[in-house]
Amino acid sequence: MEQICLHKLPVDIVFHPSWWNKHVGITFDEDFFYNPERRVADERRMEQELHERFGKYGLGEDYNKDLPQIGAVHLAAGYLLSEMLGCQIEYTENSAPQVICAHKEGFDIDEEAAFKSPAFLKLQKLVETLKAKYGYVCGDINWGGILNLAIDLKGESILMDMIMEPEKTKTYFGAIARVVERFFNYVHSETKTTSISVNRLARLLNGSLYLHSECSHTMISTEDYHDFLLPYDIDWSNKYRPYGIHYCGKDPHRHAENFAKIPHLDFLDLGWGGDVQALREALPQTFFNIRLNPVELNSYTYDDLRNIIVSRVEQSKDPYLTGICCINIDDKVRDEQVCAIYDIAEECRQTMFNENK
Repeated sequence: MEQICLHKLPVDIVFHPSWWNKHVGITFDEDFFYNPERRVADERRMEQELHERFGKYGLGEDYNKDLPQIGAVHLAAGYLLSEMLGCQIEYTENSAPQVICAHKEGFDIDEEAAFKSPAFLKLQKLVETLKAKYGYVCGDINWGGILNLAIDLKGESILMDMIMEPEKTKTYFGAIARVVERFFNYVHSETKTTSISVNRLARLLNGSLYLHSECSHTMISTEDYHDFLLPYDIDWSNKYRPYGIHYCGKDPHRHAENFAKIPHLDFLDLGWGGDVQALREALPQTFFNIRLNPVELNSYTYDDLRNIIVSRVEQSKDPYLTGICCINIDDKVRDEQVCAIYDIAEECRQTMFNENK
């Protein structure tokens, strides 16, 4: 595959809904996600705000466009597949949609029902309405991950099922995986992207990234990942390129040996606290998207932040295989703290690497 990133040390950020609510007055009710006029208008308002505050860093470049975005590409929000599979969703004015665990018993997944559900039909209606007006649609919708969805459906009992009912659990995961795969293929067929809504840095890459969310894998052993879930990463990495894993937990290095068994792990979105050096040793050709801690960002001095970014970028070794992001930055952050991330990244580009590309 061609080089996944043509930029040296790309950077992107995502603000928490509380930031947007406070500074732009956007409310994250159900209409924000499904009303076609709101979809276009609110996404443009978000682009305009980013352009006004951070335009010199390339943010908000679509501030003067009405784009028919089918999903909330300025948020980190995974909820739709959970709803399609039977969970209830709560909407609030200043947070992402909250998934209410369904606490389902048994191992039945009605794969066809998911695509006849009111949730999916609302999405289809949105897509068709936007296409009728604009002639096309863009953007995408966070498709979550197999274990994430299983926990939404069954709660932590799925972790006990992996011990007590391993074969039934594998079959259950297989059914969820088929729903996920069908969903992201549907989205890709409409917009040619699948994962900007998982991490906006995906939009800066060479090719449409498929990013599998494994937030919950911090809860399982490396053996369980190997036996129950690694096969899907292997399969999908062979079928969908560039392929990546989103692991926002603090211990992605724990799974490094298993990650190295994935034939084409093009991208790893690694959580704050992850051992970048250990992961690089295991994954010499994988692009590392290094996540900063959005909560601690508010308390960092410029020097604190510089030391953090420089040390982790050094550990990743290759500026064309390294990116920086900070996701879910809350309403307490100051603009200068956000600017510092971009300024320090530029300093790294200018002083740490001597490549001529």
